[in-house]
Amino acid sequence: MTTAELTLSRRLPDSAERHQGAAMVRLESVVKRYGSFEAVCGLDLEVPRGEIFGFLGPNGAGKTTTIRMVAGILQPTSGRVIIGGHDMASSPEEAKSRIGYIPDRPYLYEKLSGGEFLRFVAGLWGREGREAEVRAERLLELFHLTEWRDELIESYSHGMRQKLLIISALIHQPELIVVDEPMVGLDPRAARLLKDLLRAYVDDGGTVFLSTHTLEVAEALCDRIAIIRSGQVIARGTMAELRNEAADGDASVDLEEIFLKVTGGNEMASVIESLLR
Repeated sequence: MTTAELTLSRRLPDSAERHQGAAMVRLESVVKRYGSFEAVCGLDLEVPRGEIFGFLGPNGAGKTTTIRMVAGILQPTSGRVIIGGHDMASSPEEAKSRIGYIPDRPYLYEKLSGGEFLRFVAGLWGREGREAEVRAERLLELFHLTEWRDELIESYSHGMRQKLLIISALIHQPELIVVDEPMVGLDPRAARLLKDLLRAYVDDGGTVFLSTHTLEVAEALCDRIAIIRSGQVIARGTMAELRNEAADGDASVDLEEIFLKVTGGNEMASVIESLLR
């Protein structure tokens, strides 16, 4: 079984197919406050269909808060989150049905077997019967979990749970995958499989909104990248555009150097170096 043999994302509606350049994700003046603390500060962001969009930033920058608002888990204090043309506030079911969410920590129903959990998730999205069962079987085979299908999730390792969570995000053939730290807990084979899977998913018509601390993953996978600091986007574009913005187009500069420059990490590195002398 290969990713090429599996249809990963559902076909886009005819109207969407006629507007491939239209945004899959759009954030309009999004603010999120916790008491007096403003975690996200008037964020405007647009993610076109059919690309892997990387979302990077230092700890506490507002990445996870933004990811959870895009996935519909958190509500913004103000502003709009629009998924596939559907407002998350006014049309939450329409918006959320287009999303497969892969959080960084796999919280699952441990008293269900892997197969039962996938049937449960598919049923939530109205995907039941033979088609859903076949799709679950093919995804379980792809991630080498077939022999664990009837075992309780409580017996799964962390990596196996992460694989099951990834499968559950794909089970209803969403138009958008929202993923936070995708490689956490995965062995090298599964990590490579996920990279190939995300690229095949986009080639098949889907869109990926990806947050990661692993800059090598972002640089290798992402078509475009946004960097957030203190709740605001401070840089965005392709790698070439980011190099032009942060490093005068120097092709030898990698994403780590760009990230450190635009987030002030170089200044902190200099401070640490002086303290160690």
